[in-house]
Amino acid sequence: MKKINSSILKEVYKQRDEDVHKYDHGLMLVIGGSQFYSGSPALAAQAGFRAGVDMVQVLAPKRPADIIASFSPNLAAQPLSGDYLNEKDFDTLVEMTESARAVAPDNVSVVIGGGLGRSDITQKTVLRYLKEVDVPVVIDADAIHALAETPEALDQPAIVTPHAREFMELAGESVADSKVEDVVKETALELEDVILLKGKEDIISDGRETASNEAGSPYMTTGGTGDVLAGICGSLLAQGVEPFSAAKAAAFINGRAGEMVAEDKGPGLLATDLIEVLPKVIQNHA
Repeated sequence: MKKINSSILKEVYKQRDEDVHKYDHGLMLVIGGSQFYSGSPALAAQAGFRAGVDMVQVLAPKRPADIIASFSPNLAAQPLSGDYLNEKDFDTLVEMTESARAVAPDNVSVVIGGGLGRSDITQKTVLRYLKEVDVPVVIDADAIHALAETPEALDQPAIVTPHAREFMELAGESVADSKVEDVVKETALELEDVILLKGKEDIISDGRETASNEAGSPYMTTGGTGDVLAGICGSLLAQGVEPFSAAKAAAFINGRAGEMVAEDKGPGLLATDLIEVLPKVIQNHA
């Protein structure tokens, strides 16, 4: 199994041509949030910007959308119909995705799942949306639960970002450390997509190749660091990086940011701290 190092960033971050325009480096949609969870989509969105995407649009129920719009003038948030994602929102999700493709035809990605919740209607709406769209997606958090129930919903390039318990749902079995690499690879092959299993050592596989990321810190167990990772993944997908390379680079960037912040903050590390140092990680290694 290959170990990821800083050279991955030289592969995914190329020198930008001077003749570039808005959306040439991507438009990322973030679908997430609920009455209680407003921070998750905001963290993913801000991480996406710091990882280099040109524009981010957040689609969330009204309360989290209004809160997110107040965080920063950089964030555009579209409020959905109710307190939770539901079937009434389906047309809006598809319309916003098609509008994104109209302005950035080859440079759109979607990050979906953070803070959505697991109500039946929300899960059904997630699956219906995934079956409808064909842009690259990052499947995170509550959307992983939906995918575990209906894995055939995915028919587009995707990165799935489970932690250990979420991966058990996907794989259908508990995984011992001695065989985790094999099971991640087998599950990625079955899904025909990339899996980024988060842990002390991240394991990334597309079903053919497998890599590990050792960058990171034990202080990254704090809430929101996975949302930052999902946002970096989505940002790279929108910038045209293929899923396996995007997942490897995102794992390294997120882990290295955690190491840098932990040196100063220790157990006081916050997900927002990671976002602030992402540009430094990228500039130091790309």
